[in-house]
Amino acid sequence: MAVLRALESSPHATAETVFTLISGDLPGTSPQAVYMVLNDLTRAGLIRRFEPAGSAALYERRVGDNHHHLVCDSCGTVQDVDCAVGQAPCLTPAGGSGFQVREAEVTYWGLCERCRETPADVTA
Repeated sequence: MAVLRALESSPHATAETVFTLISGDLPGTSPQAVYMVLNDLTRAGLIRRFEPAGSAALYERRVGDNHHHLVCDSCGTVQDVDCAVGQAPCLTPAGGSGFQVREAEVTYWGLCERCRETPADVTA
């Protein structure tokens, strides 16, 4: 329950973040125990694990719907975005190669509003 509460308060959290959030209430908890619980919850379909390129795995409680992620190139902020409006991205592979597709991930990359409004730090 502590891991689920941590993910409720901090969506798109790394395992390290989850460990930090729960270790105050459960001081005997080890990072390995957190990884094991996250793995078990993912396998049970209660949470979702996704791994944006160049990032540690992130975990979220939002499962069972068709949503994607926006990731800021600058600060790494992650936001949920509902299914693409208009032309849907290709989510079914051509030919299939005998695979039964379980899931497809779409990640949009760009700059969040805060980073777009913050002038670049220029050093001479």
